Amino acid sequence: MIIDLRSDTVTKPGKAMLDAMMNAELGDDVFAEDPTVKKLEEKVAAMFGMEAGLFCPSGTMTNQIAVKAHTQPLDEIICDKICHIYNYETGGWAFHSGVSIRLTEGINGVMTVPQVEELILPDFDWLPNTTLVAIENTVNKGGGSVYTVEEMKAISDFCRSKKLIFHLDGARIFNALTALNKKPQHLAGLFDSISVCISKGLGAPVGSVLLGNKAFIKKSRKIRKVMGGGMRQSGLLAAACIYALDNNVERLAEDHLRAKQLAETLATLPWVKRVLPVATNIVIFEVNSSAQIAELLAAKGIKVQPFSPVLVRMVTHLDFTEEMLQTTQKELKTLAPGA
Repeated sequence: MIIDLRSDTVTKPGKAMLDAMMNAELGDDVFAEDPTVKKLEEKVAAMFGMEAGLFCPSGTMTNQIAVKAHTQPLDEIICDKICHIYNYETGGWAFHSGVSIRLTEGINGVMTVPQVEELILPDFDWLPNTTLVAIENTVNKGGGSVYTVEEMKAISDFCRSKKLIFHLDGARIFNALTALNKKPQHLAGLFDSISVCISKGLGAPVGSVLLGNKAFIKKSRKIRKVMGGGMRQSGLLAAACIYALDNNVERLAEDHLRAKQLAETLATLPWVKRVLPVATNIVIFEVNSSAQIAELLAAKGIKVQPFSPVLVRMVTHLDFTEEMLQTTQKELKTLAPGA
């Protein structure tokens, strides 16, 4: 038995999801004629109280389309120094959009209104134009940390007062909402655009949906095409996303519980220096050598992700069972790095 805790992107479709994919009604989405894609876009937009949606292959694409659609060269984005847009999208904000970026230092990636305010630049010829504020929820590098609805609303209200655009990288937004015991409609009206990823905790094989008003989504469709994201009979993939939204949201609480149980075990081990607070399905812990820990666990059939030279990440997901949790806890207790 291989236990894969590297990410919640490693899940595979079960029979029911595969059946939904194989029975999907299809068309050509570049011609806006795939009925299943339309159904998905309308479904997600309605959930979050937005006008329209755009189905894309990845969360990186939805984020980068949003940056491109909201900005022009000489503009600047404000986001946190550990956010996904800055760290894991290959500098796409510079490559695609010709914008610069200014970074806050939030607590586990969660930034505040005063931190945003101090980074807004005055209108001088030698400075870029502060245009866009982007947050990630949950924060991957923050150990799955969560912005509360109140924190998101405070930043939203501030952005409106300063005429700044506000984007949500909702890579694991359903994990955040589950932890907060909130529904997507609680975010209605807070953001100019939202990226909703369905291929992580919800278990779809591919896909994110970008949300915004109709004019924004019309512009975004053209940007998606030039980025190579114009898919054809993509209803096959959209059907998996619909299935995931209908069947895999409530069970996210199980992933959160198992992540907390892993963290509790790790906190008792002498070779673990610290464990970041666990709010959702991501566990990040510090050791002397992440590569050594990954190698030792791989020998026991457990895959984890070195997240830095000293940080290790584990991510629980729908293919990580109770039996796998118990096996992982047992093997962690037998590990003797450096011995």
